[in-house]
Amino acid sequence: MPVRFPPVHEASPEGLLAIGGDLSLETLSQAYASGIFPWPISKDSPLTWFSPDPRGILEIRNFTLSRSFRRFLKNHPFQIKYNHDFPSVIEQCALTSRKHESGTWITQEIVEGYTNLFHQGHAYCVGVYDKDDLVGGLYGVCFGGIISGESMFHHRDNTSKLCLYAIISILHQNNIPFLDTQMVTGIVERFGGSEIPREEFLSQLQKLKNINLSRDQLFSSPPSVPNQLF
Repeated sequence: MPVRFPPVHEASPEGLLAIGGDLSLETLSQAYASGIFPWPISKDSPLTWFSPDPRGILEIRNFTLSRSFRRFLKNHPFQIKYNHDFPSVIEQCALTSRKHESGTWITQEIVEGYTNLFHQGHAYCVGVYDKDDLVGGLYGVCFGGIISGESMFHHRDNTSKLCLYAIISILHQNNIPFLDTQMVTGIVERFGGSEIPREEFLSQLQKLKNINLSRDQLFSSPPSVPNQLF
């Protein structure tokens, strides 16, 4: 039976829209195309789905770099790899403790669901390596022109920022106007992220649905990130 979510305007003030369901390709593709994403409340609770108002995005046209980060880009010793080791990236995202959070929303169900999504070609990851050591990472989804950033981590200074810069460079190269960040964290805000009304986000989402772009095409010729400033 086809997946059917409630209309997003029925979401609670916190953005909670639906409870239950699964993380199959069909469900996730329908969710992201409708401006909805899974965000478990706890590992012991049923799966929950959100569509917040306002919505956090990072628009390419508003992307900003600090002077210190520009210097870091020119001199850092790290290697960036795309879609190299998704299980390790999402595992490290799940293990990373964060301020104001007692646990992680990345449950085992999320790990398995998005790993399957990766194997189906609709999730991606960016990894930053110091030789063979994974020291920073980010993962997200990609459905045509709908690209999200779900979570990231760092074990060395600036490595999560480097991941975010890398995916923004990929979007810039492919004329994708924004990264769906869902909310605006401190790091997203420092790079120029902002909140927009949900209706405006959904209007922009309609345009992205018509972009026929596979993950392989998206990452077919990534720019030389350390030296490409825009």
